[in-house]
Amino acid sequence: MRMKIAVLPGDGIGREVIQAAMRVLYATSEESGHKVLAEHADVGWTAVDQYGEALPPATRDICRRSEAILFGAVGLPDRDKTLPQDQRPERVALLELRKGLFANLRHIVMPAGLAHRCPLKNELITNGIDILIIRELTGGLYYGQPQGITGQAPSRRAVDTMAYSEHEIRRILKVGFESARKRRKKLASVDKANILATSQLWRETAVAMGQEYPDVHLEHIYVDNAAMQLLRRPSDFDVLVTENTFGDILSDEASMLAGSIGLVPSACLGEPDAQGSSATPFYEPIHGSAPDIAGRDKANPVGAILTVAMMLNHTFGLAKEARAIETATFAVLNEGQYLTGDLGGAAACSEVAEAIIERLRV
Repeated sequence: MRMKIAVLPGDGIGREVIQAAMRVLYATSEESGHKVLAEHADVGWTAVDQYGEALPPATRDICRRSEAILFGAVGLPDRDKTLPQDQRPERVALLELRKGLFANLRHIVMPAGLAHRCPLKNELITNGIDILIIRELTGGLYYGQPQGITGQAPSRRAVDTMAYSEHEIRRILKVGFESARKRRKKLASVDKANILATSQLWRETAVAMGQEYPDVHLEHIYVDNAAMQLLRRPSDFDVLVTENTFGDILSDEASMLAGSIGLVPSACLGEPDAQGSSATPFYEPIHGSAPDIAGRDKANPVGAILTVAMMLNHTFGLAKEARAIETATFAVLNEGQYLTGDLGGAAACSEVAEAIIERLRV
């Protein structure tokens, strides 16, 4: 198989973790006989400095003609403050590249060897943690209209509108049900149906769809309770599906159950439109650019490496190769010899990648 991938390292530690992830991808493709056709492009402040914009036309073109986008991170807090909110690289680049991709999958796994890094008591995690959070990505509070700030200080007024159509709800719930069916057959649908009209429609739709998936156990849970239960009984959860804002918050909370936000991969997926075309699937680790450690070979590459595994699985259908990367990665983490600083170790980013590649070749 030939895999056409747009590689966008971006800012801060994006370059280091993507370089490590690509080394693992090349090693995997060599072992399995597949060919990686990678085109690198600038994005974020790297692109602003060279082309005057965060997402230049050349980068857009590379992404359009690729089968998947592998993304590092964008944004530099000190420089971001110099621009209006709607012109900052994170907003410009991410919103454009994710356009048309409605399902954000974030996979949180606590490696057994890193249980001591989990902030919860041992008795709460004895059965391990393996949670797939599916976040709706194109609707809800982030995109509803009207939106904005009006008036003059000190009497300004701000409005953000949460809006969802039944179609948007059904398609993300379908991803949730189908994912649960392939895993442990448990789906938690997160809403705020006791308060919000959008959540009432969400729950009604989930109940109706549940009849189409009798093999999947469906649990309804309010978002505030979900935040508590993730800390109280994390091992009970299999797949969570939720609205955009709720999913953003809950997935960041859940990432710390794994021991570090640096361990968590994600995928943004869509579906063909009426003309049969679709946006390019977008893959990125969920951590940010971490400029304080950029260029020092200290970043944790695991999130980016596991993101490559998600890409192989979801876009290219290479489940065996994806499992090989995951198995090698968790073996290295469980052994504990090559851990970066966020996990209490002293290994370099490049050393972790090399250890995982060695595991792949065993």
